[in-house]
Amino acid sequence: MSKNKDMKSMLKDAVVLFLITLIAGLALGFVYELTKEPIRIQEEKAIQKACQAVFPQAEKFDVAEYTLSSALTNRLKENGVTIGTVFEAKDSSDNCMGYVVESTSSEGYGGKITLYAGITKDGMLNGISILSIAETPGLGMNAQNVLVPQFEKVPATMFTYTKTGSTSESEIDAISGATITTEAVVNAVNGAVTVVTEEMMKGGN
Repeated sequence: MSKNKDMKSMLKDAVVLFLITLIAGLALGFVYELTKEPIRIQEEKAIQKACQAVFPQAEKFDVAEYTLSSALTNRLKENGVTIGTVFEAKDSSDNCMGYVVESTSSEGYGGKITLYAGITKDGMLNGISILSIAETPGLGMNAQNVLVPQFEKVPATMFTYTKTGSTSESEIDAISGATITTEAVVNAVNGAVTVVTEEMMKGGN
């Protein structure tokens, strides 16, 4: 008799647990569906804002189709860099003025750093916009104030960083106490420059 009671109790508990799990799962699914579209809209707005920040003279941004060679992909990976979406920055007559490149370094002190770089067809780096960063407050998080301004309106070339004061436009003054963050940002920018100069501009595109 005791065994039957125990069995009934176990079955009752199992049913209750199943119902709780089912209801929780349905609730999570409902919340996901409810928030999915607003999140997507906010993400698109953030991307549009980043593109406009690094290419303010453009009227619109169209996603560019591209395929990186395996050799270039491997070169970028050696520096911890991956390339995401590339946009064509276009004027009011639909002419391509340059590109906005999403570039991510996986080697920041706090993890991945994702930025957008705007590069004109005549080889100028308009600027960069950091979309995602999680570095140390007071150190690496100073990238927005210390590093970003140094990439404005300079030739789109391979950049290096220095701790002793830059002597050219291709040298970036490192953030004091945050060399790892500085290197990650520089590598991400160099990745964007490389993709534009070696792939997007190929054949006069």
